[in-house]
Amino acid sequence: MTPTLAELGENAVLNRILPLLPGHAELLTGPGDDCAVVARDASWDSLLKTDVVVEGLHFTSDTAPERIGRKALARAVSDIAAMGGIPEHALITILCHPSRPVSLLEGIYQGMRTLADQFSISIAGGETSGLPYDGLVINVALVGKVEHGMAILRSGGTPGDTLFVSGLLGGSFPTGWHLDFEPRVELARGLLKAGIRPSAMMDLSDGLGTDLPRLAKASRCGFEIDEAALPCRPGFSTSDAVSHGEDYELLIALPPGMVERLANSPFAETVVKIGKLTPSTTSNLPSGWQHFSA
Repeated sequence: MTPTLAELGENAVLNRILPLLPGHAELLTGPGDDCAVVARDASWDSLLKTDVVVEGLHFTSDTAPERIGRKALARAVSDIAAMGGIPEHALITILCHPSRPVSLLEGIYQGMRTLADQFSISIAGGETSGLPYDGLVINVALVGKVEHGMAILRSGGTPGDTLFVSGLLGGSFPTGWHLDFEPRVELARGLLKAGIRPSAMMDLSDGLGTDLPRLAKASRCGFEIDEAALPCRPGFSTSDAVSHGEDYELLIALPPGMVERLANSPFAETVVKIGKLTPSTTSNLPSGWQHFSA
């Protein structure tokens, strides 16, 4: 009997699906990272990202439409940031029950426009569709760019690299951070311009307990975390910082030379050291968010 999605959980589901996906000569990095990387020209590679928000899962029915729209686009921008890239063009798909007021869609697009203007993103089109049941789903497909051959992958880490995070962790939903977070494009681009190149990087969308093992596994490493060093949001515990998710901060691995350069840069106070990558591939860090199993 074929197992259900809930019985397998997100990671096992992905392990079954990913081998079914075809590649292409211009596809430099396929499924398994924050974005796909596609060859563009001698100067730039393209970054491709799609992300979805679902009512009742990523926001509640009483959330202001402007905040819903901003979050939907910001999630994809955060993934572009995690690759060291610049967001460019978005396509928006909205599925909504016909009984909802048109002001809902107008508010969603206004929220998207506010963030799009901030990052000079064009909203180039998309699709709308009715739902046969009450609900709201928004999918964002985003194209960005990064200097040719310079995308920062999850798989570049090595044992001994130091791990850092930007910002605070935990409590994203109770505090409303999950709606109003700032994608870390400026920080990622600033590090690169200062010559501080991470060996590996990703954004923390599913929680440190889920995302750090993903980065470590992609880099064929283990990790050690100093839980006392985790930068927790006020009123929340280290356990919350590990498991809550939707922080949208950057998880950064830096080799020794880059750590020294960071310490002497204006960015030294913008990130917090939380541990290191190790040769061992075992860890007992509690899991964060897992789709299908929750």
